[in-house]
Amino acid sequence: MKKRPVVSWMLYDWGNSAFATTMMAAVLPIFYQNVATVGVDDAVATSYWGYSQSIAVLIVALLAPILGAISDYSASKKQFLRFFAYMGILASVLMAFVQEGQFIFASLLLIIGTIGFSGGNVFYDAFLPEVAKGKDLDRVSTGGFAFGYIGGGVLLAINLGMIMAPQAFFLPDTLTATRAAFISVGLWWFIFSIPLFRNIREEKRVQDNVEKKAYVRIGFTRVSSTFKELRQYKQLLIFLLAFWLYNDGISTIIKMATIYGAEIGIGTNDLIMALVITQFVGIPCTFLFGWLATKMTAKRALTIALYVYIGIVALGYFMTTSLHFYILATCVGLVQGGAQALSRSIFGRMVPDDRHAEFFGFYGISSKFAAIFGPFLFGFVGQLTGSSRYGIVSLLVFFIIGVLLLQKVDVDKGQKQAQEATVTKDTVTVHT
Repeated sequence: MKKRPVVSWMLYDWGNSAFATTMMAAVLPIFYQNVATVGVDDAVATSYWGYSQSIAVLIVALLAPILGAISDYSASKKQFLRFFAYMGILASVLMAFVQEGQFIFASLLLIIGTIGFSGGNVFYDAFLPEVAKGKDLDRVSTGGFAFGYIGGGVLLAINLGMIMAPQAFFLPDTLTATRAAFISVGLWWFIFSIPLFRNIREEKRVQDNVEKKAYVRIGFTRVSSTFKELRQYKQLLIFLLAFWLYNDGISTIIKMATIYGAEIGIGTNDLIMALVITQFVGIPCTFLFGWLATKMTAKRALTIALYVYIGIVALGYFMTTSLHFYILATCVGLVQGGAQALSRSIFGRMVPDDRHAEFFGFYGISSKFAAIFGPFLFGFVGQLTGSSRYGIVSLLVFFIIGVLLLQKVDVDKGQKQAQEATVTKDTVTVHT
């Protein structure tokens, strides 16, 4: 394993994670509430943010199978990664030019940026087997995840300093500092993507000639085929249904927490500081849940995490002060990484050994489709009732049904089904 390509690969995660922290989770939601939607009722503004998130996820979900096919059948991963990265970088920088009341422009940039972020990750992930082999895969993959946590957290902390003390950064006021934070995301992402583009050489694959128009057909045919084959794996299918529900609740909390906090009057500095805490609490607690899984079972440890999320939703409904938000953010940090990691490992145990790529591809794509509904429901209920407090309560549906379904999953039986399954077809071949 060559060190330079590995570090270069990890640094991309360090760079683009700034979009997830500053743009999606922390600073942009507050700016959207206080600047972009000036003149709009607070609950309606929160709803517009939720609708924008749902539209972005829908587009990403529709693109994912196509981008996956391109990644598998072309030797142009770096070109596509560069295209989507620059799309996200440009959207981040342009957000600095959004003026008061321009929520449509802000929503459009959020959607474009999210497509760039998520689309780029499809090709970024595809480089992992090219920079690490065999036993090094897990270590490098985990390292990239850790780099992302740290890199996104570091810039978020810097941005918090800019917003809290703009004069120390030679900026006249908080609003200018916020706009500078958006530009910093684009620059951070761009700078830390350079090593990957310079130091990683794409492997040239020998593939059948595939016409460009066939990528759409290949992508969705593979998703459809995998979904049909899931009927052979009953325990895996039950787990996926549970995962789609509770993971939609988790992703909605991540996307909506800050703008909800801004709506009910929690200060900007407290909102961002709490999310910095979330970021850094998440690093050790992810490993803590890995340890818990060895002491009980992964399913029980995951259930504990989901019960904490139910408590988070309840706290969110009653939240009135910045202290409440700090507690909520800390609780999210305690369980966020653990829930994601344990979900992936449980799923991996029940997947046939020779179908990992196919099933994990479906796992990622299907979760994107499922994640459309949470932000939409949050926004719709908030707009319908005139209060986003009821929007956050609506998320209980995802967690309660998800936990109930999870209890019906027999992981050992699922592993046995995967081992005994007769694999009749390794891949789906589409003739053009």
